[in-house]
Amino acid sequence: MASMKHIVLIYGGRSGEHEVSLRSGAFIYHNIKKSGLIPHPVGITPKGIWYYQEYSKEPADILPLEEKEENRLVLIPGIGLQTVKGEPVPCDIVFPVIHGTFGEDGTLQGLLEMMDIPYAGAGLESSALGMDKICAKEIWENAGLPVVPYEKMDRHRWEKSGFVKNAFYRTCCEKLGLPLFIKPSRAGSSVGVTRAEDEASFLNGIESALLYDREILIEKAVNAREIECSLLGRDDPEVFGPGEIAPHHTFYDYEAKYIDPDGAALLIPAPLDDALSDRIKATAKSAYLALNLNGLARVDIFLEKDSERFYINEVNTMPGFTSISMYPMLCEKDGLKGPELIMKLLEAGMEEYREKSSLLFEKK
Repeated sequence: MASMKHIVLIYGGRSGEHEVSLRSGAFIYHNIKKSGLIPHPVGITPKGIWYYQEYSKEPADILPLEEKEENRLVLIPGIGLQTVKGEPVPCDIVFPVIHGTFGEDGTLQGLLEMMDIPYAGAGLESSALGMDKICAKEIWENAGLPVVPYEKMDRHRWEKSGFVKNAFYRTCCEKLGLPLFIKPSRAGSSVGVTRAEDEASFLNGIESALLYDREILIEKAVNAREIECSLLGRDDPEVFGPGEIAPHHTFYDYEAKYIDPDGAALLIPAPLDDALSDRIKATAKSAYLALNLNGLARVDIFLEKDSERFYINEVNTMPGFTSISMYPMLCEKDGLKGPELIMKLLEAGMEEYREKSSLLFEKK
């Protein structure tokens, strides 16, 4: 990979997961350097402004994001990235470690494709499908894969004159029971998620979720163990794991995932018999392929505590890469350490770019 030396690492972003990305970015940054490559950090502020980063000292567990006007970036199709002073940013490939909206949902991937810049991770289509929980569930259902029972709601229906909100609450209770989980359809890291125990918390939970997305998901609360698999590749992806998350919080919320080092116990490997482990890995792979995913993803599965029945919960196309994140830990447990993992992701991104570049886009 002689042509792959300068890696633009894009982190931060306009989402509720901005702070998570600063932590994930540090893992990627250090492992790019360990791989013998040169990272070029580009931070995106919560307002969406891009800045090239020059660190006076090596960052630790969180990448700083300095807003120096002379390092503000512009993107020029056919030319690339450069500062407002006209200084180009060397770039052979981008590693976009942006979680959530405007990064994990295909928007950043589409921008990079318009710029004709290679990038690591999931492509435009697979990012959009993976980010949309409702769309993903409908595809999995159509493929005959098990999903957590759910209802859906959107802002237009919810705010429509004459819509009876407490009647919808009763419908959800009759179909799904209590408690219920309410989630934005296109958000991650448990941002905007509410566990509803009664009508008041249900109504408040919907209002909260609608702050993050116009479409929301109402799911049955399954008395389950949370099992996760890491996947890497395209047509025949590698499956790492499974691992298990045992939350010490009420549920595996944002703080437990990223802030509190004692927020959950990570059991790697998950204490499962071989047959059940193989079934879960096969289902995770089927879920990945059904959404036409590529690059990488973490597939989350709920395993009922009193049976061997399990459901696909969701997929994350840019999972966390923090010091307490399951994705890199599962890969390392199976022998794929940080520098090798990052190199594989970069190589896969470059290969995807070469393949797309070989396609015809006009009739001959």
